[in-house]
Amino acid sequence: GRFGNWLEGNVDWALSRERYWGTPLPVWRCEAGHEHVVGSLAELHELSGIELADPHRPFVDEVTFPCSECGERMIRTLEVIDVWFDSGAMPFAQYGAPHTANDHFEQRFPADFICEALDQTRGWFYSLLAVSTLLFDTTPYENVVCLGLILDGEGQKMSKSRGNTVEPWQVLDSYGADAFRWYFFTSKQPWDGYRFSEQAIGEGVRLFLKQLWSTYFFYVLYAHANRDALEDGAQNGTSGELDRWALSRSAATAELVAERLDAYDATAAGRAIAALVDDLSNWYVRRSRRRFWDGEQAAFATLRECLLIVAKLLAPFCPFIADEIYDNLDGELASVHLCDFPLGEALPPRDEQLEAAMATARETVRLGLGARAQAKIKVRQPLAEAVVVADGAERAAIESLSEIVRDELNVRLVRFVLAADELGEYEVKANYRTLGPLFGKEMPLAAEAIAALDPSAVAASVRDGNGIGISVGGREHTLSAQDVLLSMKPPEGYSVERDGAHAVALELAIDDSLLREGRSREIVHAVQNARKTAGLQVEDRIELRVAGDPRLIAAAREHERYLSGETLAVSVDYDGERNATAMDYSEQTELDGLALEIALSRV
Repeated sequence: GRFGNWLEGNVDWALSRERYWGTPLPVWRCEAGHEHVVGSLAELHELSGIELADPHRPFVDEVTFPCSECGERMIRTLEVIDVWFDSGAMPFAQYGAPHTANDHFEQRFPADFICEALDQTRGWFYSLLAVSTLLFDTTPYENVVCLGLILDGEGQKMSKSRGNTVEPWQVLDSYGADAFRWYFFTSKQPWDGYRFSEQAIGEGVRLFLKQLWSTYFFYVLYAHANRDALEDGAQNGTSGELDRWALSRSAATAELVAERLDAYDATAAGRAIAALVDDLSNWYVRRSRRRFWDGEQAAFATLRECLLIVAKLLAPFCPFIADEIYDNLDGELASVHLCDFPLGEALPPRDEQLEAAMATARETVRLGLGARAQAKIKVRQPLAEAVVVADGAERAAIESLSEIVRDELNVRLVRFVLAADELGEYEVKANYRTLGPLFGKEMPLAAEAIAALDPSAVAASVRDGNGIGISVGGREHTLSAQDVLLSMKPPEGYSVERDGAHAVALELAIDDSLLREGRSREIVHAVQNARKTAGLQVEDRIELRVAGDPRLIAAAREHERYLSGETLAVSVDYDGERNATAMDYSEQTELDGLALEIALSRV
């Protein structure tokens, strides 16, 4: 590396500098050219009879003594020592060692780590190593965190002469210290340097800090709405797989963050925290909304513990938001920064099998939602069936969490097949990007040869990691999986999303029953938006009136229990049964081109 290259070409260090301020070079010289290097203030006192209270210039320049060889007067040379030598002496000199406080010094030497910028390769990094090697024959530090340079948005090094520096206080005033710190910790590895961008700091606020705050705010909002039940301490609901997963996932992240911080890898540690917050927000909280609505203590206890773990993990990165979350959710100590880092028995128990199963289930959901997106069907519209390619342990994992998968995909049935081949026919094409340079002018012939292959045989070769043989221009060639583009032609009436050997197919046929259920979900969504617009609190009960297209009203009537439960409606009136002007709030909207009028009053 850069430091190794510097050491390989190392040259003698010219210690002297023609400066006034600094550590005086302890070399005295007489007119005959004899030199004497003074090793300590005690030796200087013995030679000169003068005891210096301040060993710096100009006082030390006035000290003279006879030359031991010729008797002439010896005068100190005017140079001072390079300040980098002072910096290299820091580990022991700050304690007065080796003259005093040796025990204090030895307990703290060598340093666990040092941190400076890349331009200190020939400066502080080297001076520390050189002085320590000279005196102690060992390195003075065990780890080095080397910082890259900060560049402007155009990739130019920041400097006052260029006028491209950024005033830190402007950034702090706009985004806050936590966002500023988070950007430097997690956007890149610190030694890579930064192309500084205020927009990137804003992205960190949007993608992480706001997501964390929204998750915390969600907990506070629903805890306040259910405060009476939570204060009573009565058990409401039991811990389930989702709770155990969230706690295990939090414990796993704490272990990873501790490991990465011990390795001085703050970037990977910070990104692990961000991934946990995303999982809590977009999976645990979203999957558990009904439980919070119903005031289930297990859900509140789980999310509170997870948020407290996040606060403690986040404290070194974003100290202010971490302190705010900890103080409101716990506050046993005066600050989160007084808490022990969450390790060992302080963490919830791990369930690695459940973590793996949940990851498999979430991957299945991702593919299923991709199949929905391809077909341009909203998630709120129920479908009849999802067909999942899975076998063995993967199938067992998905089956154990089938209710979650079914609910996330909004299908009535989850069915399994052993191989993706059962979902439809494969199509195979040449990958021009990888094969073009290889075949050149013969590329059209290669494409024809690939198109003539048996797609199922190609899929089997790709699945098993085998090569794919073709003949072009009388010569045999073996292709890899990257050389072909394998796609699946879904069966009639299905949409398929595939990733490697994994695939999910959704049946697209929507009968009248599914259509009415989908419309009822759209009505619920519209009423929830109306509640927000009306300024209602999450716990407010309402009287609800819906009117409009008969098809929507029929759907609402059929699924009235679902409609009233989701919207906290104590009563639901329909078209013509109650005048909207008598209600607190009303609005008109359209759902897929069908007119809908919503009116509601707080009870």
